[in-house]
Amino acid sequence: MSHTLLLIGCGNMGFAMLCGWLREDPTLTVHVVEPADALRDRAAGVGALAVPQLADLPQGLAPEVVFVAVKPNLVEMVLAGCGDFAARGATFVSVAAGVTTAAMAHRLPGGASIVRCMPNTPAAIGEGMMVLYARVDVSDAAKTLVASLLATSGMVAWIDDEAQMDAVTAISGSGPAYVFHFIEALTDAGIALGLPAKTAALLAKQTVRGAGRLAMEADVDPATLRRQVTSPGGTTAAALNVFMSDERTEKLVAEAARAARDRSIELGKSN
Repeated sequence: MSHTLLLIGCGNMGFAMLCGWLREDPTLTVHVVEPADALRDRAAGVGALAVPQLADLPQGLAPEVVFVAVKPNLVEMVLAGCGDFAARGATFVSVAAGVTTAAMAHRLPGGASIVRCMPNTPAAIGEGMMVLYARVDVSDAAKTLVASLLATSGMVAWIDDEAQMDAVTAISGSGPAYVFHFIEALTDAGIALGLPAKTAALLAKQTVRGAGRLAMEADVDPATLRRQVTSPGGTTAAALNVFMSDERTEKLVAEAARAARDRSIELGKSN
């Protein structure tokens, strides 16, 4: 059965989700609201019905899911114009960082079906991590539909406590930037050891890509994989002695994750 969706905001994350939906099921009817001409044009280019404002949507439109992919400070204003969709039974899914479901509910009719999602940027290539929290008003059928749609952009996981979203933000929401920084550092290290810049970059990127895929597909945990590749007294052991001395890597990553979580909490209070 085909579904009707509404996407409000078609920036990078919104467009990534839109492409995933239509790639998986070209029979979907997707309406997009996007004020920017260029972003609206690219949405139309992949098969969406794109308009600049909510008021330009067809009268009586009854989307099953409304995805809100605007900047956090715009979410409540957008939702204030979506009461009719809620009355027709739509489930609302926000991908805006820091905006709680309580803040969303404040702008929608009582009992509205609301889901909060924390995605990450690899969703652009269908390799994202999409973490979801649903309010008690969301039906099992709605959860299943939302999860199936978001699965086109990557893996999906549910949490039962919305307060955990700040930790989710610190690990998977912000996490790709940590990995990109490690790739930068590994590339620079290769250049410092005499490799051509292009070669160093290729080695760093493919090594991280391959190790990540192996970690996902192996039947053992990452600690076991690390031990398997580390010969006593060998080159890997020499490097790991630096990384693991005094638990310096663990402490650094934990400190960084706490900083991201704390900032997520601060941003949530300001929205």
